[in-house]
Amino acid sequence: MPRMSRTRSATGIYHVLARGVNRQEIFYDDEDYHKYLETLIRIKDRSDYEILGYCLMGNHIHLLIKEGREGISRAMHRIGTSYAWWYNRKYDRSGHLFQNRFASECVENEPYLLAVIRYIHHNPVNAGISLRPELYRWSSCRYYFGERDYLHNLTQRELILSLFSDHTESAISRFRSYIEEGCSDQCLDYKDNKRINDEKLNQMIISIIGNRPIQTIRQMDKRQRDEALRKIKQIEGSTLRQISRLTGIGLKVVHKA
Repeated sequence: MPRMSRTRSATGIYHVLARGVNRQEIFYDDEDYHKYLETLIRIKDRSDYEILGYCLMGNHIHLLIKEGREGISRAMHRIGTSYAWWYNRKYDRSGHLFQNRFASECVENEPYLLAVIRYIHHNPVNAGISLRPELYRWSSCRYYFGERDYLHNLTQRELILSLFSDHTESAISRFRSYIEEGCSDQCLDYKDNKRINDEKLNQMIISIIGNRPIQTIRQMDKRQRDEALRKIKQIEGSTLRQISRLTGIGLKVVHKA
């Protein structure tokens, strides 16, 4: 059955959500985050898009993007392919890194534009990994709050700030107040409703390794261990971090198996 064509935004602005395939981690360390942001900058010169906001999470990405001379699908393909090529070389892996089709929603009016940028910046807070939006390193929130843009103008904040005031300092202050109101906005989200709990996953791992204690997997030789890990990673609802925590095997080892 052919895919439905992507709905086009009348404004050219989209909220994009890109996920790691099978909930796989996209970023493991600072170098990974930096490389993705550098990729956004490099591809921007070719595709002519504008990044109005972003938030990079462990296994998914939120972008608020205005398409340029290339359509959003082509631009996202360039970004994903370039980063995945670098990532696969770094971690000695092959295959897809992102789900084949990114999710997107059209942003066609000012109230929803403001709702989306607030939602994106609150993502780390809602996920329980940051106390406040501006404390999270891998989003555009700090730049919106007035910090220097060390990424060489990756983020174009002028459009959104102009909705608060024509004067930059006043606009930043009002934008900060808007963000600090909290976020109950309902926007395109990363849904993970099939997450398996630790107890059930623990039982399934034990079954895979022959009904032996779970710590046995750490005593296997590399070939046996990696074969077991590959089977475990196929369990629907499991995550790499969860597998690493339950087995006591390092996250990067689980990832590369």
